[in-house]
Order: sequence, then C-alpha cells, then structure tokens
Amino acid sequence: MSDKNLDQEYQGSLQYLTTLTTFGINFGLGRIKELLKRMGNPEKALRVVHIGGTNGKGSTTVMIARILREAGYQVGVFTSPHMHDYRERMVINGHMISKEDVIQMISRVRPHLEDMVSEGFEHPTEFEVSTALALLYFAEKNVDYALIEVGLGGAIDSTNVVNPLISVITNVSMDHMDYLGSDVVSIAKVKAGIIKPNSIVVTASQDPEVIKVLRDQAKAMEVPLWLVGEDVRWESKWSGEVEQEFDLVGLHANYSKLRLRLMGLHQLSNAATAVTVCEVLQSDYGVNIPREAIYAGLREVEWIGRLELLSLKPKILLDGAHNLDGAQALAQAIPLYTRDRLVLCLGMLADKEREKVVKMLVPLADEIIVTRPNSPRAGDWKALGSLAEQFGRPVTCIEDPKEAVIFALTCLGENDMLCVTGSIYMLADARQALIDKVKLG
Repeated sequence: MSDKNLDQEYQGSLQYLTTLTTFGINFGLGRIKELLKRMGNPEKALRVVHIGGTNGKGSTTVMIARILREAGYQVGVFTSPHMHDYRERMVINGHMISKEDVIQMISRVRPHLEDMVSEGFEHPTEFEVSTALALLYFAEKNVDYALIEVGLGGAIDSTNVVNPLISVITNVSMDHMDYLGSDVVSIAKVKAGIIKPNSIVVTASQDPEVIKVLRDQAKAMEVPLWLVGEDVRWESKWSGEVEQEFDLVGLHANYSKLRLRLMGLHQLSNAATAVTVCEVLQSDYGVNIPREAIYAGLREVEWIGRLELLSLKPKILLDGAHNLDGAQALAQAIPLYTRDRLVLCLGMLADKEREKVVKMLVPLADEIIVTRPNSPRAGDWKALGSLAEQFGRPVTCIEDPKEAVIFALTCLGENDMLCVTGSIYMLADARQALIDKVKLG
C-alpha cells in the first residue's frame, strides 16, 4: 500500500472512531465486557498495572514503563487523551502502534459492534472501543506487562475490566465533579473502585480523608496498601531548568542521586510512586528489575506537554495544567525558570475551576493571552479573559490556539518566557504551531 493510500485509510479508520463520540460518556461496564467477550477476552491474557488518580497518572505510567523497559521487558502503555496522533494512546517500548495495525484492528472490531447493536445491546462508546483495541493489541503482541491508565474516575471507567497485579492511585482532588461527585470523599470512592482482590495498592495521596477511603477499600478487598510519603519517602536535592535530583527511601532499598528530566516537585512524588510499583513487582511478583534500570529509567523518561521546555532563548514552557492541582504544581515550578518577563497563554474548559486557576497563575505573569480549547466543553472561553483582567495585567483574547501562541511569540524578548498551559485540547494545537514556528525560525 502506498503511503498516500495508507494515510487515507488510516484517516478513514479514525473518522469511524470519531463517529462513536456521538455515544458520549456513558458509564457502566456492561458494553465493554460484552465487546471483550466477543473478542476473546484479551484482557485475561495480560499482566496489568492499573493507574488512576486525578493528576500524575500519565507521568507515573510512563516512568514505570521506562523502568521496566530498561529492565528488558516488553511493556504496553495505554494512555489518553493523545496530544497529536491517536496512535500515542497505544505504545510498546516507546513505539506507537502502526497505522496498519490501527486500520486492521478497527476493521476487526466493527462487525462485533454492529452485531451488538443488532442484538439489542447499547453501542459501546469511543473510549470503550479504544480500550478494547488496546487490550487486544497488547495481548496479540504478547507484552510482558500492560500499563493501563484510567480514563475518568475508576469504578465505572471502561479500563476497570482488568484484574491488575497492582492498582495505583496517584492522588485524588477536585476534578470532573459533574461525573464523579462534588467532594473529595465522593471522588475518592469512585477512584478506589480500581482496587481489586488479589492485588496490591500504591497511592501517593496525602489527604487523610482520601487515605481513609482507600484503606477501607483495600481492607474490604483484603489487599495491602502502600503510602508514598509515609511508607516511602523522597527528598529533593536540587533542581535546574531541565533536570532535578532526589534521594528516595523505598520499601526495600534506598536510592541516592536519582536524576529526572520531568520537572516540578510533583514529579518527584510521581517518580517515588513509580519506583514503589517496581519494588512491589520485585518483592511480591518476582519480577527482576535491576537497580540500574530504576536509575536509567527515571533519567531517560520523557513525557510531552508536562513542564516541557521547547526552547531556551526565549524560553517556551508547555504544561497541561488543566485543573486546580495542576495549576498549583505549575505555580510552584515557574520560579525555577529564570527570565525577565513571563507571558502566559491560557485556555481552559468551562467545567474546570477557572476562577481559582486564574487566581493561582495570573499574578505570576506580566501579560496574558487567553485562547479557546478545541472542544465543545470550551463554553464562554472569553470569560477567562475577564477573570484575568481583574489582576491588572494586559489581556489579549485570540480564539485559535495556533494564532494565540504565534502572537505570544511576538511579545517576547530574548530573555523572556512564554508559558502555555490549560486544556490538553488547546495544548496540542499550540504545541504543533510552536514546533513548526521554531523549525521555520
């Protein structure tokens, strides 16, 4: 098949998936269980680590994956949403699923979907189909371990069909309140739904109310719970602009001078969580993970759009701080970067705590550019500009994220910094525009 025909067929397959978004967010596991049964229950062939939480899921997932990869294993990683290409959601040892495999697998799953509907079942949602495709892909590629990131919540998320070796809950804070509950305890109960019998639980939550919910669920499932911050401790040693170093007292070993290129104190908590997962795999499941693999894995791991420094002169920083906790982590990290002025480009969905995020980030900036995420949930995106203006900074509203960041570049001196943050739906467009511009420049 020619490259042109391959691309056309691939885009056609993605277009089919896009049509499934009309089924929206529809909780419950009945549809995906039925679909997986028709596909031969590929999830049962996998050794899974299931990663949930409000923030840090993706970073923790890729850190675990890189450590296991350095230890010599084949590791499948399912994350969402993607930044630029759907294939980012299904990765084995750093390599995205091929376009040919996407085309072939979607063509295989379509008859099952059509049969389900003709037999009176509800149509699975786009995310349910993507989850099923990932599980099938990893099973057929015979990966040693599958790292499955929760999409939304936990108990009723479509990824919750797996029976994991380890359930990870990075943290729990206020997000997706429309779906998960209006207080942190309610949200924690939903996220605790990934805790299953015959597994082990690892969490980095520091909230006593959340920890009680997780303890209660772990006790009900009769499984052990390890707390990062209590059973495992880490200490930052230093941080530059592109790398940081920390020490870790783990469950079974101590590690000094661990290096990490993912920036921010919150990433040290995620790294400690990842190392704890690897220690549990060693001690409880007999997985051979040499000490050097932990050092190399953390040193080499990359994760786009998370305090990602695209350019040094002027500094261009991208971060998917899409909720209040993410904004707090970004606010803590911004002082790490030396600059004369800070220009902030911000775009958030209407269902996020926009007022609190603005209060957290806008006072740090000298100039603000507000843009619209490419999502139906963007709502009155210009309201963000009105909130920002209350802090007495110059505010410009530009609807298209690509145009917004290109304009932002014109506001920068050589020693200034642009920080682009907010919804990943905005960040993807902005990142691509900046990469293209830097290449052309």
